[in-house]
Amino acid sequence: MDLTVITYAVYLLISIGLTVWVARTLSRNGRVFLSDVLHGNDKLADAVNHLLVVGFYLVNLGFVALYLREDDGVFDVRQMLEALSVKLGVVLLVLGVMHLGNFYVLNKIRRRGAVESGTIPPAAARPQAPRPWTAPPAGA
Repeated sequence: MDLTVITYAVYLLISIGLTVWVARTLSRNGRVFLSDVLHGNDKLADAVNHLLVVGFYLVNLGFVALYLREDDGVFDVRQMLEALSVKLGVVLLVLGVMHLGNFYVLNKIRRRGAVESGTIPPAAARPQAPRPWTAPPAGA
């Protein structure tokens, strides 16, 4: 069998496995966070959680499929390992960026809800920029 085809098969197996594992982990552990963001509305948290998982699968599996092609071909084991490391590294980075993006948006929603409910004051909702350093007055 052609090494390029074997590379494709290994890439798909690992990428799909990683995507499923990350989606399940995020779904299971993110539900508590979503419940907090949505002020204890568990039914809505479950629905949003499910929609996020479906979107996560669609985007990641679509990316994995689009990134499958290897233009140069694979002719030995070294090239196979190099191609797999690049492809899997990019898939892992995309998974991580998507996770951070989701977390950022949900945290913004959570903060906005806390400000609107009066749990935290509006000034505390935004991190303040540090004040610039000024030199003490001469002779002090």
